[in-house]
Amino acid sequence: MTGTIKFRDASLFYRDEGKGDVVILLHGYLESSSIWGSFGKELSKYYRTISMDLPGHGRSNPVCESQTIEIMADSVNAVLEHLEIGRAVIIGHSMGGYVTLAFAEIFPEKTIGYCLFHSHALADSEEKKLNREREVELVRSGKKSLIVNTNIPRTFANDNLGKLATEVEKAKQIALNTEDNGIICALHGMKSRPDRQRVLQESNVPVMIIAGRKDNNIPFTIYEQHFSLAKHTEILILEHSGHMGFIEEKDKSLQGVKGFLKKIY
Repeated sequence: MTGTIKFRDASLFYRDEGKGDVVILLHGYLESSSIWGSFGKELSKYYRTISMDLPGHGRSNPVCESQTIEIMADSVNAVLEHLEIGRAVIIGHSMGGYVTLAFAEIFPEKTIGYCLFHSHALADSEEKKLNREREVELVRSGKKSLIVNTNIPRTFANDNLGKLATEVEKAKQIALNTEDNGIICALHGMKSRPDRQRVLQESNVPVMIIAGRKDNNIPFTIYEQHFSLAKHTEILILEHSGHMGFIEEKDKSLQGVKGFLKKIY
């Protein structure tokens, strides 16, 4: 089932598949709910799996120029309230992980557990902030395709680009279909987000961290800093993945996530 709801001055799109205990899938920057593909379909055989297009991505409108990660977390809560879901496990990929941490901080009573899937709790470095601003200017000057053709291949491990060429092209198409203003809003939101290591340190619910050994976007040393932050952390290292483990090593990722969910539910 798919649907849309009104949120602030925007319309939000979501997918609701499967039955039983609830899992929320949150996609990353330049992605949409469709990026989860067969990973989400397989998960929905065992759990009620909700995926949504975060504001400014896919079929969801951007909220405003000052869209923040916290507003994105509030949009997730709006979907849960619409579906009358009280509590859930949240799985966030990349930018979706930033939203997951904000959701866990703002709505702890609704968070049973969460997974950072190729994501982290740090704020942007000054260098990263400058890169975000460069991307904003590229989008404003009509050069979105340059960002897509640079960023999307980097999300896959270098030695997976050939054998996963079809998946790379699918990810490019999703990115190219992202509304320009949605990209700009997301970049501003990511740039302004705070450090949320404290959320992990103070977490009383189970946490899972999935790391790609060959991630071009997040140095493995950053992942290692996160392995011992939370009291109850499960770690899954994908040796042959970059930043897209649910595609690059789908079976291993599914096995790990299902094991994590089974312990919670």
